[in-house]
Amino acid sequence: MYAVIMAGGKGTRFWPRSREKMPKHLLDILNDKTIIRQTVDRITPLIPPERILIVTASSHVDVLFEQVPDIPRENILIEPVGRNTAPCIGLAALHLRRRAPGAVMVVLPADHSIEKGDRFRHILAAAAETARKEACLVTVGIVPTGPETGYGYLEKGERVGQVLGEDVYKVRSFREKPKIEQAEAFLRQGGYLWNSGMFVWKASVILDAIALHLPRVYDRLRDIEDALDTPEEPTVLDRAYRSMEPISIDYGVMEKSKHVLVLGGDFGWSDVGSWDALWEITAKNDKGNAFRGEGPFVDIDTRNSLIISPKKLVALVGVEDLVVVETGDALLICRRGNSQTVKRVVETIEAEKWTEYL
Repeated sequence: MYAVIMAGGKGTRFWPRSREKMPKHLLDILNDKTIIRQTVDRITPLIPPERILIVTASSHVDVLFEQVPDIPRENILIEPVGRNTAPCIGLAALHLRRRAPGAVMVVLPADHSIEKGDRFRHILAAAAETARKEACLVTVGIVPTGPETGYGYLEKGERVGQVLGEDVYKVRSFREKPKIEQAEAFLRQGGYLWNSGMFVWKASVILDAIALHLPRVYDRLRDIEDALDTPEEPTVLDRAYRSMEPISIDYGVMEKSKHVLVLGGDFGWSDVGSWDALWEITAKNDKGNAFRGEGPFVDIDTRNSLIISPKKLVALVGVEDLVVVETGDALLICRRGNSQTVKRVVETIEAEKWTEYL
């Protein structure tokens, strides 16, 4: 079994902490360890470092390697440009098919939070055993804890068996991020799981699925495969990647495939996709305020807020439901519940060409 960690995102919803040269997964947002370090540590009891591949951008390689020096340098794969998850997964699958034909690959985002590591690894082991037995695409869905509108959903179909004590189901349908009324209906009906973005399959099986559903992407991947370990590899990789359409593995492959299975995960998962999500999983004082920083914090008549300030004293008076994030050169203040739209701040900065803040 191998693991592939996708570490190519920009983390724009975590501006101003997350920047182009230091995206979310390279930051210590959750605790004193960076998120990528936690991700690697979480899976190494199941998969050793020499079998962990990380796909990232060229501008992040040096910092990434400093944070996870136990990962062999040749296991860090570089994308010339970001092209969403389908090309990213395809690139890793090419390398694994060459290195270990028939290998099962566990695909993980770099930036999730998981509370119950043992339970998480057990589900991955069961999913890997499922993928090893059948030519299928396996995903891990999260048992919902509420009517969440920020996640996509999977609808479970018939139960097809049990592996390592875990029930395995067909996926009947994929659902986009719902309105609150629809999310509440999903919970009432039962049989729905959050789409976690975690996948398990044989490298050969996912490449066959990409060839079937995304033939133009697969043609470019074949160009890259032909050039692997040759002097032409960097040039071919750059040219092929730039000509690929950006497309997610969910939209490009999973939603079209007839051979998708799912296992339910109940291991305290969060995708940490926004400052709101961070508030949800961070320890709070008796007023519901979560504070991270070295400086003092004063909260007079202030409730249910998230405050991130590395050095400065922060005082909040008579407010509630705020997100306050301070860095040396920028300050973000927004109402909690609106932090998904922080990416629009980044878009504005890009449009104004204020590159020193990106």
